[in-house]
Amino acid sequence: MAGVISRKRYDNVPRTDSAISEPLWVRWLLTSIAIGFLTLFLLIPLVVVFHEAFKKGWEVYLASLQDADAVSAIQLTLTVAAISVPLNIIFGLAAAWAITKHSFKGKSFLVTLLDLPFAVSPVIAGLVFVLLFSTTHGWFAPFLREHDLQVIFALPGIVLATILITLPFVARELIPIMEAQGKDEEYAALTLGAGGWRTFLSVTLPNVKWGLFYGIILCNARAMGEFGAVSVVSGNIKGKTSTMPLYIETLYMEYNGSAAFALASLLTLLAVFTLILKNFIEWRLSKNAHS
Repeated sequence: MAGVISRKRYDNVPRTDSAISEPLWVRWLLTSIAIGFLTLFLLIPLVVVFHEAFKKGWEVYLASLQDADAVSAIQLTLTVAAISVPLNIIFGLAAAWAITKHSFKGKSFLVTLLDLPFAVSPVIAGLVFVLLFSTTHGWFAPFLREHDLQVIFALPGIVLATILITLPFVARELIPIMEAQGKDEEYAALTLGAGGWRTFLSVTLPNVKWGLFYGIILCNARAMGEFGAVSVVSGNIKGKTSTMPLYIETLYMEYNGSAAFALASLLTLLAVFTLILKNFIEWRLSKNAHS
């Protein structure tokens, strides 16, 4: 009898969204706060960047981007991204495959290590590489001096620091997708005679391609915009080891605002382009999930 009364009681409650939704004024207030916050901290800074970049006209803007030091910073940034992102793709695929498809000792420890770059300050990460690879007091200093190798204040150090900072992005995007898909399709391919490598290329990789693209976009955006760790290991030598974020700071400290905002506009365009690709891939992932 109590169960019947309980069911009748809940049957009388209107089952519509309006029964559990907030009042109209609350929704308007929350929406206004969200829009105001985004306008203040996102939209206005974007407008200011482009306004300052083009304030003195196209000629000054283009001249700032064609400066020798600016070209060197752009080339170095693209070079670092071109090296670090593919290496992180390989690591991310391998780590996600190992974590989701196999059981082994130390698996939870590996998952924890993936989050370490998110928890550790980039400056500390840069200092670790200085401690290891400095030719004066680093742990590998004798070996580096003997073989005339330069890691710190050179391209290898910048690449190492960037790889560490961008390490989790690809793996962290692939792991939940691979876990959700399970192992049935791989087992079926192996049963039909496909080898491990063919199964990976024909079954696993096509199923995670949009998640992989998403991770690559985030990894590339972070690689090109990294400041803290790169600042420590590069020495910020203008025209040699200065990436775009570092050179922007140098220009700003030299009171060359037009050139600084010109380069900043390039990084801003990269962020906008990354956001567009991110939304497109999220749409494809949602579409694939419902198909």
